[in-house]
Amino acid sequence: MLTQNLGYPRIGNQRQLKKACEQYWAGKIGQDELNGIARKIKQDNWQTQLDAGIDLIPCNDFSFYDQVLDTSLLLGVIPQRYSPVLSKVKTNNEIDLYFAMARGYQKDGLDITAMEMTKWLDTNYHYIVPEFTANQEFRIFNENIFSEYNTAKLQLGEKAKPVLLGPVSYLLQGKEKEQGFERIDLIKKLVPVYVDIINRLRQQGAKWIQLDEPCLVLDLSKKEKEAFDYAYRAISNRVSGVKILLATYFEALLDNTGLALSLPVTALHIDLVRAPEQLDEVLALIPDSLQLSLGVVDGRNVWKNDYEKSLSLINKAIEKLGADRLIIAPSCSLLHSPIDLDLETAIDPEIKNWMAFAKQKLTEVNEIRQIAEGNTTLLEANKAAIESRRSSKKVHKQDVKNRIATINDADATRQSAFSVRQRLHQERFNFPAFPTTTIGSFPQTDDIRQLRAKFKKGDLSQEQYDQAIAQATVEAIRWQEEIGLDVLVHGEFERNDMVEYFGEQLDGFLFTKNGWVQSYGSRCVKPPVIYGDVSRPADMTVRWSKFAAAQTDKPMKGMLTGPVTILQWSFVRDDQPRDITTNQIAFAIRDEVVALEEAGIGIIQIDEAAIREGLPLRKAKHPHYLDWAVKAFRITASGVQDKTQIHTHMCYSEFNNIIEHIAAMDADVITIETSRSQMELLQAFAHFEYPNEIGPGVYDIHSPRVPGIEEMASLLAKAADLLPVRNLWVNPDCGLKTRKWPETKAALENMVAAAKQARAQIGVEGIV
Repeated sequence: MLTQNLGYPRIGNQRQLKKACEQYWAGKIGQDELNGIARKIKQDNWQTQLDAGIDLIPCNDFSFYDQVLDTSLLLGVIPQRYSPVLSKVKTNNEIDLYFAMARGYQKDGLDITAMEMTKWLDTNYHYIVPEFTANQEFRIFNENIFSEYNTAKLQLGEKAKPVLLGPVSYLLQGKEKEQGFERIDLIKKLVPVYVDIINRLRQQGAKWIQLDEPCLVLDLSKKEKEAFDYAYRAISNRVSGVKILLATYFEALLDNTGLALSLPVTALHIDLVRAPEQLDEVLALIPDSLQLSLGVVDGRNVWKNDYEKSLSLINKAIEKLGADRLIIAPSCSLLHSPIDLDLETAIDPEIKNWMAFAKQKLTEVNEIRQIAEGNTTLLEANKAAIESRRSSKKVHKQDVKNRIATINDADATRQSAFSVRQRLHQERFNFPAFPTTTIGSFPQTDDIRQLRAKFKKGDLSQEQYDQAIAQATVEAIRWQEEIGLDVLVHGEFERNDMVEYFGEQLDGFLFTKNGWVQSYGSRCVKPPVIYGDVSRPADMTVRWSKFAAAQTDKPMKGMLTGPVTILQWSFVRDDQPRDITTNQIAFAIRDEVVALEEAGIGIIQIDEAAIREGLPLRKAKHPHYLDWAVKAFRITASGVQDKTQIHTHMCYSEFNNIIEHIAAMDADVITIETSRSQMELLQAFAHFEYPNEIGPGVYDIHSPRVPGIEEMASLLAKAADLLPVRNLWVNPDCGLKTRKWPETKAALENMVAAAKQARAQIGVEGIV
């Protein structure tokens, strides 16, 4: 049996890539130094996989920002608005064009918006959405894939395996930017370029090439299925002498099983962590010519592999196919996993023994192969670790289980309908038309980060730390008052991360020192690990919310993270259903909401940024997930009186298919990200006649550019054309933690001015 890996984390075990990119953007280092840091990360990654005994090691899985954007640059899919940037950058200096597409471009007299960004399938990784036109042309525009293979080959020899997003999934994950065509119809223009790329790699010496087609696990139309068949038959007819490995992941093939098995490729990879049940059908239908890659090691979580479970699947495949037709692998790219558990020295040793990060998962792949080939001495230690976790009292708490077992409808129902609550809120707060607010966080400056680091090291006393946080909070409140925001936030200067902050105060969570994963671009997050039953031992946010509210006469929002988002943005225990864990978190957050209300906080935001992200990839599984996800949110929000206004926030999401469930959450105000899509996402709310209030984001916080007043006012006019003005709020797309203060202040000042302009030009009931 061979072993392979589908992809490896590219940020560096100390987030070297993040720091290098941010220094490059700030003009502190040049392209040569940036490339040198990237080269070292790649070489270290390849050596780690080589040392772990992996037979097929990915290259071209590295990216400065996003692998889908890399594919767009490779194929020359560059929106027309970036032509001025392309003419300004130096010859062969495509990195500035690349970053302009990802982040926008606002210098040299140009002001160009970034490309749209959204979640990669059901992960918390964001990708840059390809933009297609009806007359779209494709060509090899960028040479990185070829130069990287040459470099990898010097270190890895024939083990180097170039990785590329497959042609069909590339089109399906993009978006039409004009009407009158379907992007899937571009497949016949795209495939010849893929043929050229594969043939060039073959000529360079590549023996295996991995094409990722995760869309094979989605619900596909007849035309989309035909595109898969056309693409891979065309590639097969025009390519020889190289083995194509087609990779699927995150779900079962289901009704696409026959299609996937019929494609003329050398090997097919399937995810047996997310969907072990698909193996039987695959084995029943697999043709004699096809090799099978078994994704048995979880690429998206931190738990040690249960070798016995993996071996039961592998042995079933061996019995049908023989060992020589099998490849052992992680379930998906290890991009979604922290890098190295060996760097964690402070985790409870008992719990650490239950865990594995990317580096350790490579070892697991190799050990599983060895056990399957007869080396059973490796099995006993694994069995002991699995049993230790299964029986640990650190995991199981009966009082938490008892509370979840008694959930009833009253726990998830507000006292009165929204129409009643809306009247009470207007009487209490006297909002103007187009009330302005922000999503919650303000820039986490170097001073704030250093303050927190000094406090954690013991260099600052609790009193000194609290005084500094209080000063930053008061300054933020005074500035918000000065520019005229209607509903204020305290800025969250005491918080490190919107999930980590709460997890640190909840029982059942643990935290890592270096467990970073990439969210988008240079943005890395360090997800908590939910290892046991969850409960709230004490107040989490009341102290700072109450302090902030006392500094102003304006409404002050209490800021919380919702249960589904905490679940989605954590590494979750895999020994019980996810809905049970979510309900445990929901009751913990509910207790905090009630405590905030009792402390006098009248507006409470419960962020559910990830609720759409958690939607299963297959439509048939949507109802069950949405039922428990919506109920969990309602549990958090239903312990308060009608006069308390509940807000929620959701990140990049397509809401069309779940709008009725968004409405069922019954949040008084929902804020969403809409600026990059030019309010396109509001169409779903308008068509549904969404009854509650909504704040469509009017500027993109994932880009450093500062939008002008007229730009934001025009977005508000679009929103007012779609939804009742009395239900519209004005806010940024998301929290401002990752931005710098100068751009934040300029953008928010423009936002408030745009709201005032909208009040004058549009009024409360429509166009004046």
